Amino acid sequence: MAQDTKELKLAVLIDADNVPYSNVKGMMEEIAKYGTPTTKRIYADWTKPNANGWKGVLLEHAITPIQQYSYTVGKNSSDSAMIIDAMDLLYSDKVDGFCIVSSDSDFTRLAIRLRESGMKVIGIGEKKTPNSFIVACDRFIYIEVLDGAIQKKAKKRSADTKKPVGKPVEKTIEKPIEKSSLNKIDTQTIELIESTIEDICDDDGWAFLGDVGNFIVKRKPEFDPRNYGFAKLTPMLKSLTDILEIDERDSEKKGIKHVYVRLRFS
Repeated sequence: MAQDTKELKLAVLIDADNVPYSNVKGMMEEIAKYGTPTTKRIYADWTKPNANGWKGVLLEHAITPIQQYSYTVGKNSSDSAMIIDAMDLLYSDKVDGFCIVSSDSDFTRLAIRLRESGMKVIGIGEKKTPNSFIVACDRFIYIEVLDGAIQKKAKKRSADTKKPVGKPVEKTIEKPIEKSSLNKIDTQTIELIESTIEDICDDDGWAFLGDVGNFIVKRKPEFDPRNYGFAKLTPMLKSLTDILEIDERDSEKKGIKHVYVRLRFS
């Protein structure tokens, strides 16, 4: 998650032709973690039937639809309109960053240009998104991860409603992480974690967990513990006990601990 000292004002630009409408709620909740979406626009040819799915959720989330007619068959007409609006917003000095919701590599140059101007750029798209667009963003989030989080919350709510009323709630023991989740942490990601710790650690080999997470995202914008079955970075790294040591240190604030990590045999 972003660690900016101020609340960012974000312009959210959605390419309706290249992302599904099924999880708008999850997208907006994720965007709110990084700042306040002061501008929310979605681009499509709203005369076409395939845009109907979006129409039902626009009012609910106060997203402004922008009509863009398809002048050429087989060509996404929303791209140019989004790019023009993004540049207008950039020069208006009314926003601190952009969230581009699309799985289209055509926005790669736009993301690069916005970052060159000092803007924070967050991308949201499907896992099929070309790597060129992913690495052009400061942070990239997969829609599939957001879908999984929404489904998990729905299951929890369903389970809570089935609990008998008036009876004391028993404390549940947290189950250990299944091996299937651990297998998702590929060798390339482990090497990225190791190299990051080596680069920023102190003389004793210890690195602050927050710094580790920030540097990993700079190197790999699509990095997200949820991609590997973990809610946060801490439990993800704690699962790698074969290669990492974890040290939780008391901070000046009571009840708050700072987590440090170190490579084993470093």
